[in-house]
Amino acid sequence: MSDCRTPAHHAVEHEDVETLARLPAGGSDPDEVFSNMTLLTHAIDVEGDGSLQSGQALTAHTTAVLLAFGADPELADPDGRTPMDMARHYDHGPAVKLLQAHIGGRGVDDG
Repeated sequence: MSDCRTPAHHAVEHEDVETLARLPAGGSDPDEVFSNMTLLTHAIDVEGDGSLQSGQALTAHTTAVLLAFGADPELADPDGRTPMDMARHYDHGPAVKLLQAHIGGRGVDDG
């Protein structure tokens, strides 16, 4: 596998939310695919795996940025994994909640 990630996938890999937020604002595709992962499945994978490896609490910063910039919460990656599949694989509650809110109508409506 090549390590020549796109700028957006590089930002996701390093959980660099500032750079990540600038890229879609500058016109990059929030649904781009690299190495069989969409940006959103990659973000959830990095957040979940990072938490497992470090023992730190799960965060959903990169997931939230991507959803805010229009990443499709239901778009499967080339291997058929959806963002929700990835979130459930890691028992990533914060990502599951964000995805459910965006799938259910692009935001939370509490009444």
